[in-house]
Amino acid sequence: MPTPLATLYAGPLAALVSPGLGTPPAAARPAGELLDPTRLDGVLDHFALQYDGGDRRAVASLWSKWHLSAVISAGLAANLLLERDLPLGLEELHLEPAPEGQTRRLWLAHEGRPLASQDPFARFSTLIDAHLAPLITALAAHSGASPKVFWSNAGNYFEYFAEALEAHPMANPGAAEPARALLAARQLPDGRRNPLYQPVRYLADVAGGDPERRRRLCCIRYLIPELGYCGNCPLSCRRSTP
Repeated sequence: MPTPLATLYAGPLAALVSPGLGTPPAAARPAGELLDPTRLDGVLDHFALQYDGGDRRAVASLWSKWHLSAVISAGLAANLLLERDLPLGLEELHLEPAPEGQTRRLWLAHEGRPLASQDPFARFSTLIDAHLAPLITALAAHSGASPKVFWSNAGNYFEYFAEALEAHPMANPGAAEPARALLAARQLPDGRRNPLYQPVRYLADVAGGDPERRRRLCCIRYLIPELGYCGNCPLSCRRSTP
């Protein structure tokens, strides 16, 4: 019988890989190894092979996009639809890589615990404080890219999956409101800047079509020549790119 977590992978999550539970396969590595510069270097070196080396900053940003998509989609789905806090801290999690080196599947120690708080910051604290913050610090220090690039990548997926989950068959009306409240706050409860504040904006279409979704900060993947600009790039120069 499917576990409650597995049932989340329907509707807008149907194309994603559900996290595994129990003993991870031999290929899976503790996520905490990403905080070791030598281990992180090996992960990014392997991932960079498919891009002929590539600019290290762009390689790290692109790797983070694959990884953050997997982590944030799982964390938000369990949080917003099941009211559960998944064990996503780097010291609890295992990562199964794809052959190219990006994160393919998460392996969880358990299916999470009931949320301890409904506060928008408290309910996402495991995801943000125990995973995103230390990983982004490590990626920025290692690659030379600004932490803002990685936080922007995280915010982009946070906003995207929060909105997508409102169309999930298990969603209650207003399911995304806690995530929206977090993204709308300029400051954290302790007064520091919220690094996930308004990561995207929607620009009106002068022709009357759907608003255009645009990131506020560039993910710098254009530094890998064969990839160019992403579909949500905020750089005006991308419009002149073939």
